[in-house]
Amino acid sequence: MLSEPVLTARREDGRDVPLLVWRADRPLRAVSSAPLGGGIGVRHWVVNATVPMSYDRDDPADHLAELADRLDLDGPGVGLLTGVDVAELVARTDTGVRVWATVGLGTPVRAAEPAPAALAQRVGTVNIVVYVPARLGDAALVNAVATATEAKVQAIAELGVPGTGTPTDAVTVLCPVDGPESAYGGPRSTWGAPLARAVHAAVTAGGGVGTVVPWSDRPAS
Repeated sequence: MLSEPVLTARREDGRDVPLLVWRADRPLRAVSSAPLGGGIGVRHWVVNATVPMSYDRDDPADHLAELADRLDLDGPGVGLLTGVDVAELVARTDTGVRVWATVGLGTPVRAAEPAPAALAQRVGTVNIVVYVPARLGDAALVNAVATATEAKVQAIAELGVPGTGTPTDAVTVLCPVDGPESAYGGPRSTWGAPLARAVHAAVTAGGGVGTVVPWSDRPAS
């Protein structure tokens, strides 16, 4: 089982920078596109860390590993980064599937269009974390990422945002390592259908709040 996320902070450059931590009470299977812990494997925790919009480290995986070490997180895990204040997390549940999303849509792109010469420095990144309460096979895990992405794009379209996402979106899907294996994760499968509904609801809620101010653009408290 994956815990509910805990909001905490780390001290960097004279400011308390927020981050979220999920812990698993036992190892979980995971698929992720995250900078740290990406791919398919067994994972023990997830971190979603806010960073300033000026973030320019070329070793994000090392940075996230440092944060995990400060948090005394053991074993392999997943690390995500975003310019959004992760305190604005949106959570949704459907038929046992739990979804958490931090939604920044200030730099929307259409996936198949040429990249502009420079992207405006506005808050971006949609990070989605999913827990499915049943073991998914490798193909089903990959399919679940596709389903989550389809649901995200559906929500973005319905919000009227001119894009399919941002250049730095990431998805993580976790499930138990034991139990009967489900072979499918598509939007009409047993677990893919509630996953799609929960992701759609979370991204719709997170993207419907209006203009999101990057954490680093807010006055220091």
